[in-house]
Amino acid sequence: MSTILIKGANILSMDPAVGELHRGDILIKDDKIADIGPSIEATADETIDASAMIATPGFVDTHRHTWQSLLRSTGADWTLAQYFAGVRGVMGDLYTPDDMYVANLLGSLEALDAGITTLYDWSHNNNSPDHSDAAVRGLKDAGMRAVFGYGNSNREWVPVSSLPSDFADVKRVRDTHFASDDGLVTMAFAARGPQFATLDVTEEDFRKARELGLRITVHVGDGLWGMNKPLVQLNDRGLLADDTTYVHCTTLHDEDFKLMADTGGTASISPDLELNMGHGFPATLKLLQFGVRPSISIDIVTTVAGDMFNAMRALLSGTRSVVNDIALREKRTVDPLPLMTRDVLEFATLRGAIACGLGHKTGSLTKGKQADLLLINTNSLNMFPINHAPGAVVEAAHVGNIDSVFVAGKARKRHGKLLDVDVLSLRKRVDAARDALFERAGVPTDGSWLPRPFEAAEESEF
Repeated sequence: MSTILIKGANILSMDPAVGELHRGDILIKDDKIADIGPSIEATADETIDASAMIATPGFVDTHRHTWQSLLRSTGADWTLAQYFAGVRGVMGDLYTPDDMYVANLLGSLEALDAGITTLYDWSHNNNSPDHSDAAVRGLKDAGMRAVFGYGNSNREWVPVSSLPSDFADVKRVRDTHFASDDGLVTMAFAARGPQFATLDVTEEDFRKARELGLRITVHVGDGLWGMNKPLVQLNDRGLLADDTTYVHCTTLHDEDFKLMADTGGTASISPDLELNMGHGFPATLKLLQFGVRPSISIDIVTTVAGDMFNAMRALLSGTRSVVNDIALREKRTVDPLPLMTRDVLEFATLRGAIACGLGHKTGSLTKGKQADLLLINTNSLNMFPINHAPGAVVEAAHVGNIDSVFVAGKARKRHGKLLDVDVLSLRKRVDAARDALFERAGVPTDGSWLPRPFEAAEESEF
């Protein structure tokens, strides 16, 4: 059994029983947190001086279409409709199984480098059994904690679809790769739901997923697509339960929020993406009003950055801006603020683990839980002096400040560098896969086929 003793860290545990320790120690034995407290006396194989570090639980991204990593930044100037046309209408069908592997490996390693120790891979481009297998292999080869959310093939996502899900392949993947739920990578089901499939197909999806013991996640309330009370529709079929995570939620009705809370559902909001692509303002305040503390997700790196720091800031600013704007129009001030940095850090860690069904394993620095944690270096000019640690992590830190990342007690990043990853070789493979994909699509790799911002502005009514 290997042991690591982290000494003198500024600890943000996300565990009420532990709290925040200005100076504290963490003892890791094998894959678990063996002890945590103000001072631990123990013999360890390695002792880390963390006196200039902030220790937090690893971030949990509860919804990312990781297969789109090969298309990074292509949609930075796209509308939501253009995204659907370009990514789902063109590129999705052109992916090979090897593209799925390379994209998932790249996206997972990107997440790890950014301190995301648990990734929910919302995989909805499984165009063949080989695509599914390759996507799973990419997650496993990255060496992080992940949930493979099986989300059908590209063709089954043309709304409103009456095509049945390929549950023969879902079951095959379950039996082949996830016979046990104890591995570092586990499985769930990413349902199309009533926005993308008929209610009859949706009901079949939910019931068959539950027969296989799979948690469910589903897009609801994202912009104009989600104004038809999707949770009310699901409830009419008796499909709501505490095993379901609802993604986006920006345009849900109060009836939907109440049903989510009453049935124990969890939420995943993608604030940066939602603000960029017209989904609506983050649903934070409505969720909190009904007693649902949300998790945070990236969604797509075709449009936004793939790190949690960016997402946390978008959530905080987007949520506060709603309240501040109302107050300005009513000619009054806001006091207190509706959301604090501690809340946002909790959403990015503990609430994410709970939404993935992994709250008993990770999400907080708790004795007995898996040792998934970050050490954030505060010696950078953007970090010191440390006067308010949660504020520093949420509002000031960036990926370059992450010194160390541990997953299940194993160091995956140390001294600011990912371990056992040949980034240059990976880039060559990624670029080659991207070039071949774009050639099949008949578009150049220099971006000249993408809409130019000034042309888009001229066509807009704004």
